[in-house]
Amino acid sequence: MGLFGFGSKGKSGGLMNVIRCDEQEYLVWKWRPEGQEANSTSRENAIRYGSSLRVKDGEVAVFVYKQKGNGVMQDFIVGPYDDTIKTANFPILTSIVGLAFGGESPFQAEVYFINLAGIIQVKFAVPYFDVYDPRFLDFSVPMAARGTITFQIEDYQAFIKLHRLIDFDLEAFKNQIKDAVKKYVKGFITNVPSDNQIPVLQIERKVMEISDLIQQKLTPAFSDDFGVKLKRFDLSAIEPDKESEGYEELRRLTAGQQAKTIEAQTDINIKNMQDTQRINAENMEETMRIQREESQRAQRLQTESNFIGAHAINQQTEVLKTGAQNLGQMGSMNMGGNGGSMNPAGIMTGMAMGGAMGQQMAGMMNQMGNAMNGQMNTPPPPPNIQYHVSVNGQQAGPFNMNQLQQMVQQGQLTPQTYVWKQGMAGWELASNVPELGSLFQSTTPPPPPPPMP
Repeated sequence: MGLFGFGSKGKSGGLMNVIRCDEQEYLVWKWRPEGQEANSTSRENAIRYGSSLRVKDGEVAVFVYKQKGNGVMQDFIVGPYDDTIKTANFPILTSIVGLAFGGESPFQAEVYFINLAGIIQVKFAVPYFDVYDPRFLDFSVPMAARGTITFQIEDYQAFIKLHRLIDFDLEAFKNQIKDAVKKYVKGFITNVPSDNQIPVLQIERKVMEISDLIQQKLTPAFSDDFGVKLKRFDLSAIEPDKESEGYEELRRLTAGQQAKTIEAQTDINIKNMQDTQRINAENMEETMRIQREESQRAQRLQTESNFIGAHAINQQTEVLKTGAQNLGQMGSMNMGGNGGSMNPAGIMTGMAMGGAMGQQMAGMMNQMGNAMNGQMNTPPPPPNIQYHVSVNGQQAGPFNMNQLQQMVQQGQLTPQTYVWKQGMAGWELASNVPELGSLFQSTTPPPPPPPMP
């Protein structure tokens, strides 16, 4: 509403204003009475006490008072707000509007609306600049970059301190932002190859990573230098000049280096594979050696046990023989003193002792017989089929069937591996030996039947 000729009347007959912002897209907007141009009158900032103020959600209205001797003072009204201007809501205005104005006379103030919800997007482009590969510092490659930045005002008081809102121009502010972004992007991309060990010819593939790194650098700078919050930084492209001499020369040098790198890596891979095979073969030989030693130890212990058992039987036999001899002597002794005649009591005693010892001897002989029968009735051990295996041109083994099965599971024995055992004329592929065919049979079950209709 116009200050002079439009608007509602106050008690004293003056005109009231409706202070609001109807702009759709803005960052900072200065209110003027309807119909008034900037600097058209010295009274364009005259506002009558009791005028209406409307501040939408996501906005803040800033009243700037310029008072002699007191400098610049500000009142902040954060939306939503829809009410008349009252000193109760304007702490600074309380000291201005008083007896001097009678609560009705106009007061001088500039009113700015700041968009807290608005997000400003600015596109930027950095023209070609030289970037050096740390491996080939004699050749530079021209690089260009482009992208967008998105920001908004978060701390409006800090923003006002930096910009003072006087003669604020959004386009000029965008240009300041773009100039700062160009400087940061150029400096960062220039140092990316050396700081992050990224070859220049591969820098195009690292756009996302570089974009994130630049945003980390720009976020605090935007807050400190411009009083705005950087919402997003998108580096859409880093474009080398592929027609330049530096690019062609660097590509030629890099191609030769890549060929050497691939060759060296191939040699390393082959050596690693050979070392792995050698270690596996050594481990297998060590396992076989331990198994042979354990088998020999078990056989030796069994032999010693059998020897000890036989020795004990021999000792018991000698004892029984000695006892029998003593019985004979006791039966012939003249226990009654009858001049060498047979003593019936002695005979009976000798018979009794002889019977007991005979039973003992019979039991021992029975145990020996059972032991011998057990040994005789025990079937001989199955034949121990053992094969030698060719591993990397070296003979390994011999290995029994269980060990060969483990080697198949570990991938150390395949149908194309050469094998040999006692009685074979020469080495044969494992696939040609019928005896080993079962080792390579798949244990994978057949596919399940189709579902019932």
